[in-house]
Amino acid sequence: MTSKPRVSFWQIWNMCFGFLGIQFGFALQNANVSRIFQTLGADVNEIPILWIAAPLTGLIVQPIVGYYSDRTWNRLGRRRPYFLFGAILTTLALFVMPNSPTLWIAAGVLWILDASINVSMEPFRAFVGDQLPPKQRAAGYAMQSFFIGIGAVVASLLPWILARFGVENTAEAGAIPDTVKYAFYAGGAILFAAVGWTVFSTREYPPDVLNSFDDAGTVEEPKINTGRARRDGVLWLMAGVLAVALIYFQSLEAELYLLAAGLIVYGIALLVLSAWQRRNAFTAIMSDLHEMPPAMRRLAVVQFFSWFALFAMWIYTTSGVTQVHYGTTDPQSAAYNEGANWVGVLFAAYSGFAAIAAIVIPFMVRGFGLRVSHLINLWLGALGLASFVFIRDPQFLIVAMIGVGFAWASIVSLPYALLSNNLPAAKMGVYMGIFNFFIVIPQLLAASVLGFMLRAFAGGQPIYALVIGGASLFIAGLAVLRVANPQAEHATTVPAAP
Repeated sequence: MTSKPRVSFWQIWNMCFGFLGIQFGFALQNANVSRIFQTLGADVNEIPILWIAAPLTGLIVQPIVGYYSDRTWNRLGRRRPYFLFGAILTTLALFVMPNSPTLWIAAGVLWILDASINVSMEPFRAFVGDQLPPKQRAAGYAMQSFFIGIGAVVASLLPWILARFGVENTAEAGAIPDTVKYAFYAGGAILFAAVGWTVFSTREYPPDVLNSFDDAGTVEEPKINTGRARRDGVLWLMAGVLAVALIYFQSLEAELYLLAAGLIVYGIALLVLSAWQRRNAFTAIMSDLHEMPPAMRRLAVVQFFSWFALFAMWIYTTSGVTQVHYGTTDPQSAAYNEGANWVGVLFAAYSGFAAIAAIVIPFMVRGFGLRVSHLINLWLGALGLASFVFIRDPQFLIVAMIGVGFAWASIVSLPYALLSNNLPAAKMGVYMGIFNFFIVIPQLLAASVLGFMLRAFAGGQPIYALVIGGASLFIAGLAVLRVANPQAEHATTVPAAP
């Protein structure tokens, strides 16, 4: 058994550079898809359910990609084939998205776009765990956060920048402005180039070498307690059926059926697991999910409340800011498109602050440890989101983005550093994919209940979704305290720049 060798600053740079491209696609999607939906005729109350494709796709794709990437080895390596294939599909989807002729075609393209991004993104998380020794993993995930921030800044600003250079920012009813179209074209090209850089400038350890390192851990297939799986399956199934009955007889919002369906599907999956003893991808993923490590269970709660807040922000910032700060709900008006472009600037701002935070976070970890650093950053984000309801001048919303940026940089780095040190190398991919469940499930929940919550408790005002997001980040910060301190977390090192 040998220690995994330390890697240089530029080696970490190369292995994380592809995230710059992935974030181009992700940021263009987050900042512009609600705008595209409204332009194509969607009512603001329909937007959450149209967004459902994105998290649902991640729920399905990421654990499957993780499972198979753990078992892949070919000329390109273990994770890199998935980087390249996902980048090709994502680039094509980005070219098609702003040319969608109807609302439902746009929703379908969003499904393809998010599936393709997930094919590339999930193995990147496992890639850092594969290649870096434990003491450098926090620095590796922070480097990913840096590229996430840089990519999101430029991608989110693209429509605004193009408008400043004279590209047409409005269009006839039902047509997507040229600023959005050209931003998606540029994003597709940059994504493909950045992911290609990582694919062809890095190498991977063969499976036998990777498993020989002393941080590889031991792989024990979970022993399924069939009785408990059967009992849990029945309980989840009954909860889903009762939820359907409650929604129907109380005439509640139709979006809530999605939540009930999720409970039913999970219950059925557990019942199948309890009865189907043969090992395959489905039973392996479900058994790993049902018997996940304790540290992963506690981190799941943190991720749940963190990503519920982020999804509330991504869905409702455009409609909230244009309504409250620009005084319009008409997507064809000049004021609406000016406000929508400013939201792109705000998203670029929080991403820029996230890039700065990615430099600061490793030093925070040295001083405070992983847990307290994450708590501080989450609470900064909570203050930033809650302040939207009090700030009236849209220019000052930039200040709120400082806290959101620190929270975002922390969310996409520190939980993975906490988790990767508790996972065996041979199952890094599938566990990272399963961890994504606790990113996706809160997004599905947000898409199901946020519209109902706003109509029931906030007069349908979308700006209050950001207040709900702030409260969710505050709870996530408290939940961090339940996560055990990893051994020698203060020994986390930062690679020296050349």
